[in-house]
Amino acid sequence: MADQTKPIELHYWPTPNGWKVSILLEELGVPYDLKLVNIGAGDQFKPEFLAISPNNRMPAIVDPEGPGGQPISVFESGAILQYLARKFGRFYPADERKRVAVDEWLFWQVGGLGPMAGQAHHFRQYAPEKISYGIDRYTNEVNRLYGVMNKRLQGRDFLADEYSIADMACVGWIVPHKNQGQDLDDFPHLKRWFETLNARPAVERGLAVGKEEREKLNLAQDKNAQSVLFGQRAR
Repeated sequence: MADQTKPIELHYWPTPNGWKVSILLEELGVPYDLKLVNIGAGDQFKPEFLAISPNNRMPAIVDPEGPGGQPISVFESGAILQYLARKFGRFYPADERKRVAVDEWLFWQVGGLGPMAGQAHHFRQYAPEKISYGIDRYTNEVNRLYGVMNKRLQGRDFLADEYSIADMACVGWIVPHKNQGQDLDDFPHLKRWFETLNARPAVERGLAVGKEEREKLNLAQDKNAQSVLFGQRAR
C-alpha cells in the first residue's frame, strides 16, 4: 500500500458522481484538499479546471505523488476510483476474477445507473415542461436497473461479494431514489445493502462533504444555474 504525504486535490461538487470519490478517500483515510467546483455558477468551464477535466465535468483529482513521483491528474469518476484503489491497494481485488466482478458493476453504474437516473432527475425535477414520455421512459428504466441490483444482492452483502469501489460508485445514486420515482421497499435486498452502506462512518462522512454548499443551490428553482447546466453545446 502506498503512503501519501502530500494531500490529493479533490475537485468536487456534492453530487452522486462527486460522492463516489469523497467516499473512497474517506474509506482510504488519505489526506485530501477539497476544491469546490460550483457547477451552478459555471466553475467547471474555467480554464484551470478544463486543464485537468476537458469534459467540463467534476469530479477530478490531482495527485502530487503520482506514478514515478510526478503529479498526475485524473478525470472521470470511474477512472478516479480505479486509480486510487490500485494505488492504495484497497477495495479493488488483485485477483483477476474478483477484479472482473468489480469492473462489471463499476461500468454498469457508469454506463447505466448514473446516466439513466440522471435523466430521470432531469425530466422529473428540472424540465421546464413535464413530458410524460420522458418521465415514464427514464423512471421505468431506473426501476429496471434497481431490479437488477436487487436480484444481484439477493444472498450477498455487496455487489462483488466483498465491499469495493463498485458499491461506492452506486450508493450515491440511490440516495435520491425518491426524486427518481422509486420506493426502496419494492427492492428489499437493495434496501438492506443501502442501509448497510449508509451505516459505514466513511460513507456518512463522504456524503457529508460539501453538504452546506449543496443546500445553498436550489437547482429546481435557480433558473441561472439551470441555464449553465442544461442545453450545453460545443463551443
